[in-house]
Amino acid sequence: MVHSAKGVLALTAALLLSTAAVAQDKRVVTWNADYDPIPLAAAEALIADFEAANPEIDVQLTNFDHEGYKNAIRNFLTANPPDLANWYAANRMRPFVEAGLFADISDVWAENGLMESLASSVPSSTIDGKQYAIPYTYYQWGIYFNRDAYAAAGVEVPGPEGVTWEQFLANCEKFAAANIDCVTTGSSALWPVAGIFDYISLRTNGYQFHSDLAAGKISWTSPEARAVFEQFGRLQPFVTDNHAAIDWQDAAALFVQGKAANYVMGNFAVGVFKEGGMTNDNLGFMVFPEITPGLARAEEAPTDTIHLTSGAQNPEDAKKFLAFMASAEAQTKWNAAVGQLPTNKNASVDAADPFLTAGFEALSTATGGIAQFWDRDADAEYAKAGMEGFQQFLVQPEQLEAILARLEQTRLRLYPQ
Repeated sequence: MVHSAKGVLALTAALLLSTAAVAQDKRVVTWNADYDPIPLAAAEALIADFEAANPEIDVQLTNFDHEGYKNAIRNFLTANPPDLANWYAANRMRPFVEAGLFADISDVWAENGLMESLASSVPSSTIDGKQYAIPYTYYQWGIYFNRDAYAAAGVEVPGPEGVTWEQFLANCEKFAAANIDCVTTGSSALWPVAGIFDYISLRTNGYQFHSDLAAGKISWTSPEARAVFEQFGRLQPFVTDNHAAIDWQDAAALFVQGKAANYVMGNFAVGVFKEGGMTNDNLGFMVFPEITPGLARAEEAPTDTIHLTSGAQNPEDAKKFLAFMASAEAQTKWNAAVGQLPTNKNASVDAADPFLTAGFEALSTATGGIAQFWDRDADAEYAKAGMEGFQQFLVQPEQLEAILARLEQTRLRLYPQ
């Protein structure tokens, strides 16, 4: 059963009415979410599957619009919590965990072998050694490349294993000589440039450093943070010059036209590339190159999660549904419907889609952890300050000291020591 709601009052009324109608003969699990139409239909299909296997349970989904959900979640978790609530992994869930609003579900993980089947998502689902989330979908970031641009510059196309960082930068020199941007991005909206910074940070110092940096635990003037900007600076001369004046779709046009060879971007952009005329024949994908040798590979993959609330009225049946949503079968079905990737490594994806299969392989084998993207891993004000700094550095690398000083001042203000 699915309800729509705009706010807490509508939610309360919907739940009271629906619960009264069926509570006499079924156990009710309430679930709050914020799905668009396609994922909502996928969720309804999974609810039907679960209820068919568990006829004594009625799963009641109340669906909000995205903005309404963000505005309502803290209120309903405090005043009238459902059994289950949608949210996001890692630092985005931390405030609700620390406030005691999301419940520990380590038992669900242990009893269903999820430490193994959801291995890549363990770090982003864990706080202080306990699991608080069921990740069920994500999408990969990485480097998309234009094979035609590689050919035009006389650069060898990367194989399935990708290239080393030194080789990537050497290739950038060749692209520059051919008057082709090695890397394009459009940072007028700030967030695209964060994808580049995130990967350089993850590859230089690893997942935990990056997560702690986004959480305000690490100084921007530390040697480790400076090391990230050192590598960032090596790439800076090869990024599209006017990136700060264009958006990501403008950069996509440069990429499609072969004026840029590589684009650090998420899988959602593949449709835009193909609408522009690219095909599987000239569009390629590779993981971001290794920078620090031997560092466990972490990937950027914004992850959607479901949580058991601390005020759940029916936690046992809610945990059954969480285990179901963690299963390979449920994740295969849901993600096939929405065109994203399952977090369960035993699930499957459309073998005919080379970008989904490449992304699934990259994420399923990422032993270093899954980052959530800078504007999810960091609180809103801190995220914006960081992205402004990343953008300015790509425009004015000589201003590094001023940028780091400003970011550190912001950190100390937002996270007093």
